[in-house]
Amino acid sequence: MLLLAFDTATPAVTAAVHDGERVLAESYEVDARRHGELLLPTVAAVLRSAGVDKRQLTDLAVGVGPGPYTGLRVGLVTAAALGDALGLPVHGVCTLDAIAHQARTEGLDGPFAVATDARRKEVYWASYDASGARVSGPSVDRPAEIEPGGRTVGAGALLYGLPAASGPEHVSAGALADFAVRELAAGRALLPNAPLYLRRPDAQVPAGYKAVLPA
Repeated sequence: MLLLAFDTATPAVTAAVHDGERVLAESYEVDARRHGELLLPTVAAVLRSAGVDKRQLTDLAVGVGPGPYTGLRVGLVTAAALGDALGLPVHGVCTLDAIAHQARTEGLDGPFAVATDARRKEVYWASYDASGARVSGPSVDRPAEIEPGGRTVGAGALLYGLPAASGPEHVSAGALADFAVRELAAGRALLPNAPLYLRRPDAQVPAGYKAVLPA
């Protein structure tokens, strides 16, 4: 397996190449306003660093959110275009699951939650049991409405003062790739390449128009 993974559901623009055993190359840059500008150069850089030609890839994995509409769609559209051009399967991964996987591999034990910034003073979140399996979510709520009793990792915990555990702030494509590889090896299906928006985008077509008649 040679899997290319990337995610644009958080302020991080991140991509990685995984060979089924380990991460060969990874890039991670936090810039919430430049997802569209940075993603393809980042993908090219990790392929070059890994010594992999895009025609050698066997799979793609992309973070499907939840995340803000504009940033998230950059990754989804790029994954769809690359998958179509290269004839590769595209596997969707919940971004919160990838953050949880990284937290667990970095040594976090026991139950915990992952929370990322959803703006509007809300967080995208999900909770995980002691084995790292998701038990609720993903959801979007105000920070005070997160299920009580656990520690939280992610930017949402830091931003809104939730009981925090040591862990990643944003998603890492290396962790996303490793999660995808493990799930596929275990025979578990991943998500389709479709967004987990959880709420409607800020930009909307007006529901009605004021009639203007000539005098």
